[in-house]
Amino acid sequence: MAYDDQNIFARILRGELPAIKVYEDEQVLAFMDIMPQADGHTLVIPKSPAVTLLDLAPEAAAYTIQVVQKIAKAIEKGLDAKGIVLMQLSGASAGQTVPHVHFHLIPSSVHELGKHALEMGDQEKIKAFAEKIKAAL
Repeated sequence: MAYDDQNIFARILRGELPAIKVYEDEQVLAFMDIMPQADGHTLVIPKSPAVTLLDLAPEAAAYTIQVVQKIAKAIEKGLDAKGIVLMQLSGASAGQTVPHVHFHLIPSSVHELGKHALEMGDQEKIKAFAEKIKAAL
């Protein structure tokens, strides 16, 4: 599948759409999921244009997972999370809904996850969780 530079994450990376950012550097962006499966649900995306994990260059994948770990530690500390579900869905058949590789960090148990993209979360509540995560970085 060819990369669609009009996907929502590409548009967020270009600043065309807003995001509640937690972390950003030259290669990666971490931001809050606006339709969270649990409080503190955070997304980490590489800035490289890749549809799935299999399309991502090995160097970009390695760097992105280092940032995933950094954000997971901040979620654990900032939100006093007892466990974090890490998901990466590659391909529509796996449930990937945005065609840009991304990692979900969800402070929850796999047994308690809510369904994704059912409803918008409370934006003020999401911003408050983002501030706690940023403070823990």
